[in-house]
Amino acid sequence: QVQLVESGGGSVQAGGSLRLSCAYTTSGRCMGWFRQAPGKEREGIATLASDGTTRYTDSVKGRFAISRDNAKSTLDLQMDSLKSEDTAMYYCAASTNYCFTHWNWTANRAYLMSSGFPNWGQGTQVTVSS
Repeated sequence: QVQLVESGGGSVQAGGSLRLSCAYTTSGRCMGWFRQAPGKEREGIATLASDGTTRYTDSVKGRFAISRDNAKSTLDLQMDSLKSEDTAMYYCAASTNYCFTHWNWTANRAYLMSSGFPNWGQGTQVTVSS
């Protein structure tokens, strides 16, 4: 059973930065970060494949960076240039499937789907004030 524990959330002003970490007992073939704001559906943000390939949803490209620290067994999310719309509960997730199977492409954008990720952390809150 994969266990995931997020940390690093907090309150920050718009334009600021936060770094989230997700401690894991076992890494999956694909690991990802998601977020859910009150009253909204869970949104996929980024994935990191076991070969190091990363992919981001359009709303965070150029601002967020997903990475893994194998020595510490953590999945990290560096968040820069934060906006008020980034306010949400942030979750990490792990899957034994390839990352590309979790993305759904339309004509205009790609969506990271939460279905198919069987392992989730409890979440860490990020609040960005304007």
